[in-house]
Amino acid sequence: MPHVDVAGALNDYGSATAPFQPGPIQLFIRDFQTQVTPNETQRDTLIVAGVYILIIGILWHIPYLNKILYPFKLLTVGFHEMSHAFVGVLTCAHIHSIELDPDEGGATSMSGGIPWLTLPAGYLGSSFIGAVFIACGFNTDASKVVSIILAVFFLFTLWWARKNWLSWLLIIGMSGLIVLFWFIDGAIALRYLVLFIGVMSCMYVIWDVIDDTLARKVNTSDASEFARICGCCPSQVWGFLWLIIACVFFAAGIIVGLVLFKQNAAQQKADSDHFLPVPGSSSGALSLAPSSLFSFAIFALSAVLSWL
Repeated sequence: MPHVDVAGALNDYGSATAPFQPGPIQLFIRDFQTQVTPNETQRDTLIVAGVYILIIGILWHIPYLNKILYPFKLLTVGFHEMSHAFVGVLTCAHIHSIELDPDEGGATSMSGGIPWLTLPAGYLGSSFIGAVFIACGFNTDASKVVSIILAVFFLFTLWWARKNWLSWLLIIGMSGLIVLFWFIDGAIALRYLVLFIGVMSCMYVIWDVIDDTLARKVNTSDASEFARICGCCPSQVWGFLWLIIACVFFAAGIIVGLVLFKQNAAQQKADSDHFLPVPGSSSGALSLAPSSLFSFAIFALSAVLSWL
C-alpha cells in the first residue's frame, strides 16, 4: 500500500501537491449556511410567521372576517404615507397633512421635494419597515426597541394627521395593544405582535402593488404617477420592479433575524427581565397563568370587536 503524506498527496509526476483548502467563496457559503440555519426558537418563530401569512391570506378575502385585519391594514397604510412624508422632508418638501380614510386608503399632501424619490418611498419605505419588524420579531429586546421607535413614528403621524380622527383612534388602539403585550410573559407576546405587524406590512405592500398596478391599472396610484413623471415605462413595469424589491425586503428581514438573533427562548427571557422591565414586577413581566390568559383573551376580543 503506498504511503500518503498527510500534508499533501503525490501527483502523476511524483511531486507533492498542497492539501485542498477551501477558498474564500466556499468559506463564505459555508459560514452563511451555518448562520441562517435556525435553532429551535427561531424555527418556532418561522412557523408562527408562516401561520401569520396563511391567516392573513385567508382573512383578506373573506367578507366580515376581513374586518379583523382592519386596524393593521390602516397601520400599514400609515407606514406607507409616513414613508412618503419622511422622504419628502429629506428632499426639502413641506408636508401639509397625512390622511387615513375608512376605506383603507390614505393621502399625503406635500409641496416641493423630489417626486421621483417621494413617490416610490411609500411602497419601498413600508416594505423596509416591515422587514425591520420581521427581523426584530425574532428577539424580545429588539421588539422592545422597535416598539419605542414605533411610538416616535406615532408622534410624527399625529402631528401631520392631527385633524384626522381615524388616525387618533388607530394610534390610541395600537399603543394600548403594544403596552398590554409588553406586560405578558417577559414581553414575548410583544415579540409576536411585532412579527405580525412586520408580516402584515410586507404582505400589504405586495398585495397592494399587485392589485393596483399588475392585476388592474389604477390611474391615481403611485406607480401611475411615477410613470407619468418618468415617461420611459408604463406603470406596470414600475409596479413589478417595486414588487420584486418588496419581496427582497421580506426575505432580507427573515435572513437578518436568523443571523443576528440566535438566543433561545430562555436566554431571551433572561435578557428581557433586565432590559426595560415592567415596573413593579419582580420578574419584569406578568406570567402566562390561565387567569392571565383568560383576562388577555377577553381584552383582545374586546379590542377586536371595538374595531368592527
